[in-house]
Amino acid sequence: MTKAPRAIRLDNPTQDGVLDEGIVRRGDVAILPESEPIEAGEPAAVRVAKRRGFSWGSLFVAGLSGFLALAAGVWVENTIAALMSQNPALGYAALACAAVAVLALLVMLGRVLRDILRERKVEALRERATAALAGGSPDEGRAIAQDLLGLYKGRPQTAQGRAALEAALPQLFAARDMLTVAERSLLAPLDAQAQAQIAQAARRVSLVTAVSPRALVDVLFVLVACARLLRSIAGVYAGRPGTLGLLRLARQVLNHLVLTGGIAAGDAVIQQVVGQGLAARLSAKLGEGVINGMLTARIGLAALTVCRPLPFVEEKPPTLSDVAGDLTSWRGEAGDQGRSSNS
Repeated sequence: MTKAPRAIRLDNPTQDGVLDEGIVRRGDVAILPESEPIEAGEPAAVRVAKRRGFSWGSLFVAGLSGFLALAAGVWVENTIAALMSQNPALGYAALACAAVAVLALLVMLGRVLRDILRERKVEALRERATAALAGGSPDEGRAIAQDLLGLYKGRPQTAQGRAALEAALPQLFAARDMLTVAERSLLAPLDAQAQAQIAQAARRVSLVTAVSPRALVDVLFVLVACARLLRSIAGVYAGRPGTLGLLRLARQVLNHLVLTGGIAAGDAVIQQVVGQGLAARLSAKLGEGVINGMLTARIGLAALTVCRPLPFVEEKPPTLSDVAGDLTSWRGEAGDQGRSSNS
């Protein structure tokens, strides 16, 4: 609660009465009316309830998967039994191959489950941090910081940041301060690494699509580059996902782009492309490369937001100009140099 300073006259401290503006004096004590309402704290973050209901699509996938698994099991059993009746050596060889296949399948399923659990852990950590920033207790902030330390305890490159955070936690008594130090110590270097990868991918896509002679090659290269970018950003924050984990991450990034309106080029892209005169001094193919590079950068920024285990506390979220601002500058310089050489 904040109040402007005010002056109080106490000329006659022995006389009780009512002063100006409703101030009541009782002896040596002046009672000030509470004219300003108590300021409420910061509004709590509204958590969007996730839809968890019955789904016919999930039931169909579960039933079809069970049927195919039973059919495959019966076929394998019949095949092994037939080989055993004809030649026991072939039957044992088929049984060994089936065992190896089952073992490999279990390992793959274990990795998929690990990726899903890790992604959900990051999501839960980010939701808890958002709630703690809206008015959490120091215990909640300390628990989130400890979970963040556990998430990166196996990475040697985060040893210095983990040591700094562990040393600072006993001296902090507010959840926001703890998350601020955690962001500064652990996530700031990871943010810089992720932004560098986004900028590199955007430049690569811009260059390749600018010199590519076929539109199909452009589409395939952009898809492959975006998939590699999603996997690399996930590897920066929480570990590289598998195929199914990558598909789940791509769905989350697409949802984020749709919710934030970043799936379209937007005013920022148009201003950066047209505002610097590229439409007048670059060919259409080079302009297309710039657009593709900027859209790749947008996808990378969405992936950074989705994979980051904490929301942005004090650090400013990276913008398109931070990771793709040089897509137009180096082309503009090249065009200026070309005109000067021709003159």
